[in-house]
Amino acid sequence: MTVYNFNLGIGWASSGVEYAQAYRAEAFRQEGIPARFIYTDLILYENLIHMTENIGIKAEEVIWLYTWFTDLKPSPTTFTLEDLLATLADKPVRQTRDGKVVRLYFEDSKRYATVYLKNETEDYVERVEYVDNNLLIRKDYYTYTRAFSEYYAPKDNAAHAYQRRFYNEDGSMAYEEICDEKGDSTFIFKDKIIYSKEELITLFVQSLNLTADDIVILDRETGQGQQVFEQHRPAKLGVVIHAEHYSENHVSDDYILWNNYYDYQFTNSDEVDFFIAATPVQQKIVQEQLKKYNGRDAKIYNIAVGNLDQLRRPQKKRKPYSLVSVSRLASEKHLNWVVEAVVKAKKTLPELTLDIYGKGGEEEALKKLITQLGAQDYIHLKGHQDVTEIYTQYQAYISGSTSEGFGLSLLEAIGSGLPIIGFDVPYGNQTFVDEGENGYLVESNANTQSKQRVQDLSERIVTLFTKDDIAAFQEHSYQKASEYLTANISRKWKQLVEEQVK
Repeated sequence: MTVYNFNLGIGWASSGVEYAQAYRAEAFRQEGIPARFIYTDLILYENLIHMTENIGIKAEEVIWLYTWFTDLKPSPTTFTLEDLLATLADKPVRQTRDGKVVRLYFEDSKRYATVYLKNETEDYVERVEYVDNNLLIRKDYYTYTRAFSEYYAPKDNAAHAYQRRFYNEDGSMAYEEICDEKGDSTFIFKDKIIYSKEELITLFVQSLNLTADDIVILDRETGQGQQVFEQHRPAKLGVVIHAEHYSENHVSDDYILWNNYYDYQFTNSDEVDFFIAATPVQQKIVQEQLKKYNGRDAKIYNIAVGNLDQLRRPQKKRKPYSLVSVSRLASEKHLNWVVEAVVKAKKTLPELTLDIYGKGGEEEALKKLITQLGAQDYIHLKGHQDVTEIYTQYQAYISGSTSEGFGLSLLEAIGSGLPIIGFDVPYGNQTFVDEGENGYLVESNANTQSKQRVQDLSERIVTLFTKDDIAAFQEHSYQKASEYLTANISRKWKQLVEEQVK
């Protein structure tokens, strides 16, 4: 019996989907449930295992589509610069190093290789790029051995990959991928030819040899949903709902517009054995909608996508008048409203500060806004960090988001006893905040102007720090957080597995 969890890709600044999988992996381990986490994107910029281990998914729990058809094991990078030099038939005559980049020069002055190491302090090789006569001709990618190679040809003054070869441990080629100008691929094996990535995913799911004792969980559908739906039997199929699943403005008695990322799953819900919603409110809404629009009494579990290994209490006094926010720096998080609200509240609370943790596309715009408002001394962008132990330094949490499927940072915040100020929107804020007891839910609707939102957030900040018993608010957050301790969430997963695999 194994639970197979399907995702696409992963990065260093992962989204809530990846962190949800990491929490799930820990819950499965606690209950002794075998699980594998599958990634089907072609990931070239980094060893996949470094990123999965970074969030807590172990190498032996990972399956990558592209090495599945080889005998390579998922592994951190351990292939060294010395190992690389030993494989080169043509030895370099000179080498230079700048941080984690090594340049190898050959006797023919027109040829050189650029070696990209894992980091600046170790000699582990992740990628080597070979250049001849100023043209990129090949890239080799390594883990504990050479995993695959890319071959390039010039076109329109740029290098274009036309072929990839994926290797076995002994260096033999397991299969190759031919890339055309449109970005489509053909995969050539010794005994078969696969004419698209979709067909490759079909072959992959078939090769899992799923049984009635297995469970398939689809976290992301794009580019693979149909293949998983068609090939998963006799295993049970589950779909995790990670975000708002429909458009509230496009609903009538006869029609509902599902979120693009869930349209296929809901349209074909008769093939889904169970859905997983992260909050009771969303569970109830999905249940009612599938009944009304699909005529189906679907099985829907309420299992939080995150959990807490413990409640974290501060080792020293929290910084007075301090706010924290943790999220991707993305436009839908509306951190500009948060910044403006803090600037406005600062006029009443001279000691007020705000630290924002995270990275994203809005970083430069936020920096500019903070500078324009003259708030550099008390509003700081702290970048992407491990924030596990950081929340306890602050007195309260603030969010500007108008939509959260769950809100892992909100859970982490109450797990460290923080009151929360945020908008009264599904689903995270409404799940974690009891109005006036451990924070405030600010009214929000499509017609609310930005100026009013900023004013409302600012007023709640002032109220929290001048009129409320913050210590009592913090204790209420701890009480709510206890429901999400890992042991409690793990038991829910165990129950799901036992019900689905009988």
